[in-house]
Amino acid sequence: MSDENLLMQRPQQRVADSSGNGRAAALTDARVRAALARVTGSLSMASALLAALDWSLHLAIAPGKRMELARLALNQAAQLSEYLRACLIATAGRNGHAGAEPCVDPPAHDRRFAAAEWQHWPFNLWHQSFLLGQQWWEAAARGVPGVERHHEELVAFWARQWLDMFSPGNLPWTNPLVLQRTAAEGGANLLRGALNLIDDTERLAGAAPPAGAERYVVGRDVAVTPGKVVLRTPLMELIQYAPRTATVHAEPVLIVPAWIMKYYILDLSPENSLIRYLVEQGHTVFCISWKNPAEAERDMDMEDYLRLGFFAALDAVNSIVPRRKVHATGYCLGGTLLAIAAAAMARDGDTRLASITLIATQTDFSEPGELSLFIDESQLSLLEAQMQERGYLTANQMAGAFSMLRSYDLLWSRLVSHYLLGERSSMNDLMAWNADATRMPAKMHAQYLRGLFLNDDLAQGRYRVGGEPVSLGGITSPIFMVGTETDHVAPWRSVYKLHRLSPARIDFVLTSGGHNAGVVNPPAPGSRRHYRIRRRAQRGAWLTPDQWLATTPEVPGSWWPAWQRWLAGLSGAQVEPPAMGSKRYPPADDAPGAYVLEK
Repeated sequence: MSDENLLMQRPQQRVADSSGNGRAAALTDARVRAALARVTGSLSMASALLAALDWSLHLAIAPGKRMELARLALNQAAQLSEYLRACLIATAGRNGHAGAEPCVDPPAHDRRFAAAEWQHWPFNLWHQSFLLGQQWWEAAARGVPGVERHHEELVAFWARQWLDMFSPGNLPWTNPLVLQRTAAEGGANLLRGALNLIDDTERLAGAAPPAGAERYVVGRDVAVTPGKVVLRTPLMELIQYAPRTATVHAEPVLIVPAWIMKYYILDLSPENSLIRYLVEQGHTVFCISWKNPAEAERDMDMEDYLRLGFFAALDAVNSIVPRRKVHATGYCLGGTLLAIAAAAMARDGDTRLASITLIATQTDFSEPGELSLFIDESQLSLLEAQMQERGYLTANQMAGAFSMLRSYDLLWSRLVSHYLLGERSSMNDLMAWNADATRMPAKMHAQYLRGLFLNDDLAQGRYRVGGEPVSLGGITSPIFMVGTETDHVAPWRSVYKLHRLSPARIDFVLTSGGHNAGVVNPPAPGSRRHYRIRRRAQRGAWLTPDQWLATTPEVPGSWWPAWQRWLAGLSGAQVEPPAMGSKRYPPADDAPGAYVLEK
């Protein structure tokens, strides 16, 4: 249509056409972003380039920082030269075994060069050179005046990724362990590694679980605690577990797991099952098993997860165990949903919760840890476009991000072990569960990333439930919180921030381990696990995380008994176990139900 004809249209018609053109342009842009996301593994190259540009431009106008880096490089060169001289002297005098003091120690968590073989010539020189380079890039990435903090973190992250790629431990001809194994076995390790690679490639192409996972079948080896499905909604099944004691605590426990994972991380093999442990301690336990969403659930949002998830489950528990308050427990994203629900209930005067337990749960996302590297406008625009095209976020997209956050533990060490040393990691129930991945509905995940991660609406009192904002400051029920020392998903200092947001009495536990292994922490003889626990009274004084850590003593063992004692202390007298289900919620399928089996 010509410009003249367009101008001759009535205003309403021109607006309609303009709106249509705008929608077409937005759709075209979204398709381009989705295609780009497929090429880049859902990572925004624009975000990385902007960070590099911000860093390099500001470094160019920071002569003082450049001089500081130059001095560091010269000092490191001198250190390495002295180390080389000492190595040569030690090698000559000790029949090939270098005894020189290293010029740089690896970070405490870095185990790449821990083996004694790395202290021999020339591998000691190679790994010391690598560590010095890593040290220099860490200094170069940070402290450049004028660089945005997010860009600074991105530059440091991508520098780490490139350095890790070229670590001498990843190459067969510079890794002494690989060379020794190859010489000892006549190359048989490399043949096994090649077969491992072929097997893994075939499994990846066929969307099959990793080797060994077939030994852990859901409902046979894991998720075997007896129970019944008493409610099924389009988003979840509610499982009621059969009692194992003659009497039970009067108030039931309702568990809300994250839907980014299958619920049975809390019901692994019997010796590792938190659910089984609670039942054996005389608690009536209910647990939500979320549906693995597909394209049909693309428009499910956070309100749906509240309405068809938590509140539907709470109504069922109230029907099966009437006239009793409920101990609600949330894990990870499920804990965030529980906190939102509890804030909405406090706003509306709903007093059905006896207590709240939040396990590895963030409610303040102002400092969410390393995951924030993947949360900015550029990154979200790619994810949203790709999710809208598919209707969901795939498990592989999430797994890639987590692997890069711990690239040595989750990527390079496995490649060396499986393909160069020819070893296979022994599979356990937790690893098999981790491979049983789930998806995320497009609308819900976009709301979650923008509203919570990017905008921090919940902590700021802007998050809305039912059209009205909720405040964590309204929650007064007793709270038990669990953080884990090495959590990369929900850093414990971020989890701890609820102390500043809610006036409730809070018992905070910091346990050894990470986001998953720190939670799957059964009491066991000879366990090397430990935890710290401290109570903040209702409206009590605020301690910073560092103050809390410095003044809270370490306790050996599992945190599970401490939590169980806390629950028991808030529960009423022992009563007969409730019936399985009720007239309104009749028991149906045996646990673990149908949703957990969906791929």
